[in-house]
Amino acid sequence: DQPRSRGLGDVYKRQELGAPWIELHTGAWANAYYTPGKRETELERLRKGAEFGHSAGLVVNAGHGINYVNVAEIRTLPHLHECNIGHSIISRALFTGVDEAVREMKARLNG
Repeated sequence: DQPRSRGLGDVYKRQELGAPWIELHTGAWANAYYTPGKRETELERLRKGAEFGHSAGLVVNAGHGINYVNVAEIRTLPHLHECNIGHSIISRALFTGVDEAVREMKARLNG
């Protein structure tokens, strides 16, 4: 099992500390990607976190387990500013080269 966020209380803490952003940990969702029901539950949890973070005035980022297959779904999250997807890009770049790996991910991010 992947470590899970302590929940929306973490968003309150970031706001209280004056942090300008949060990063939603997408690992549980990525691990559940091929498990019907669980995938949707995890995506909804992320959606609530994004909404809550935005309403608290924080910039919302996401990362962990995002790849070329599942990026289309993660980009549906509201208020998402940035996805941390370096591992996936570098892994692809071993086979296609960095330029092509980045070009392909940018195309998928832009829909």
